[in-house]
Amino acid sequence: MSRDEREYEPESFDDGEPDNSAEDFFNLHGEVEEQVRAALGERGPVPTREEIVEPDPTGEIASATADLDDQEDLLAHSDQNLDLDAVEDILNLRWPETKIEPSLHRISRLLQVLGSPETSYPVIQVAGTNGKTSTARMIDALISRIGLRTGRFTSPHLQSVTERISLDALPISEDDYVRTFADISPFIDLVDAESLREGGVALSKFEILTAMAYAAFADAPVEVAVVEVGLGGTWDSTNVVDAHVAVIAPVGMDHMHYLGDTITAIAGEKAGIIKVGATVIIAEQESAAMDVIIARAVAMDATVARYGSEFSVLHRDVAVGGQRLTLQGLGGTYEDIFLPLHGTYQAHNAAVALAAVEAFFGAGPGKALDLGAIQDGFAAVASPGRLERIGSQPTILIDAAHNPHGAKALAVALTEEFSFSRLVGVIAIMGDKDARGILTALVDSFDAVVVTTNSSPRTMNLDDLAALAVEIFGEERVHTARHMRAALALATELAGTDQADSANADSADSEAANADSGSGIVVTGSVVSAGDARALAGRQIQ
Repeated sequence: MSRDEREYEPESFDDGEPDNSAEDFFNLHGEVEEQVRAALGERGPVPTREEIVEPDPTGEIASATADLDDQEDLLAHSDQNLDLDAVEDILNLRWPETKIEPSLHRISRLLQVLGSPETSYPVIQVAGTNGKTSTARMIDALISRIGLRTGRFTSPHLQSVTERISLDALPISEDDYVRTFADISPFIDLVDAESLREGGVALSKFEILTAMAYAAFADAPVEVAVVEVGLGGTWDSTNVVDAHVAVIAPVGMDHMHYLGDTITAIAGEKAGIIKVGATVIIAEQESAAMDVIIARAVAMDATVARYGSEFSVLHRDVAVGGQRLTLQGLGGTYEDIFLPLHGTYQAHNAAVALAAVEAFFGAGPGKALDLGAIQDGFAAVASPGRLERIGSQPTILIDAAHNPHGAKALAVALTEEFSFSRLVGVIAIMGDKDARGILTALVDSFDAVVVTTNSSPRTMNLDDLAALAVEIFGEERVHTARHMRAALALATELAGTDQADSANADSADSEAANADSGSGIVVTGSVVSAGDARALAGRQIQ
């Protein structure tokens, strides 16, 4: 095993979620707690959003939180001169997205005092282990092309938290993100104080982001919201909505410490998004997971459409820049679909997305959607960080695979759609993920690997990851670098440049040709790892 010894200044990225629970910020003790209880008194009637002209017209919020003034890190005052970094600093003091509890009480209460914005538009909700974000983006693109105004909430983000909340298929601006946070801040303080008084904790970061998205969608206003579940389903803060269409993407083993250590337990959590009378679009699943999802659908009197039965991929050809598909939808056959994404799994995601959109518009046998709109919608799809090409000479691909299921799909796609003469993997994995499973899935994909760290504090220790990689790949294939910039530099040296690269560089279609042959680099192991590499390449989310 060799180690890259160059000295680089560490890069600065949006660093994901903090690993600490920050409980010290969210638990009041002794005298302060008694003062809060006295200040709050009995909960009065809740004002509706329409009744509130000013953030605190009666002084209720100021009175309720008066004795929290010494806890400045808890409070998010709307009169601060906030920018995006300041908002992130405030939110990062709260419970991170990796910490949840089985309760929707706090998010429900926050949305209640905001006037229930989540009820002002229909919702398509997407749960599952892998493929959620790509499927949500496809649904968004199709509905936008058909002509409705969309809002989309996805997680996690690659480079900027603003990516999570999109209007008309584009991330909201930093100014709008900050303004939305400032608008709901007084109500966050109110709900925090109530929860603390009752012995609970303050709102988590993800609960606040969810409320921001739902409020932004109502303010826009949107005609449909596409909402990706953050973690699980049943107790995810997004699950306060009554989704008209529930999509269950492929279910695999991930987040076992929260969702359970069996596929049936995890599927049960995912299926929690299925509500009474909904239409459920189910991706290809292991039989045990499918049984659980179907049982939930039956209990909720939901209509079911399954991949391989009611909809499917009829034909698929690899094409320059993506693939061409023929899809069987709920309403008919859709031919000559160009999807500018790689991988069989993305074709399956496309079939799921199409069925979800058909279900939303009420399509059925003999009642297909307009083929031209579907073709245009799919052609416009982008899914950053999902087998995305960000560089050439050598070709650099990034993929957000962060569990064994996703890594296996990546391995298949690399085999089926690319013919690199030499391929180097750059791998950084979160410390709470199944690193052994991820590396094992990729063992036959790379001629060499550079193991490194990413910009999240949750990144796996470099020495621990290197030792595991040596065990799986063999010492001769494993190299290390202290951070992503150094890792990419080393991987570029290891990949080298061969005659195919040189010839392709002079061709009119060098991008497409170079993606199919020559040397290449794949950055993977985490969403944050993909985002770090993307930022280094100077790419912005569109």
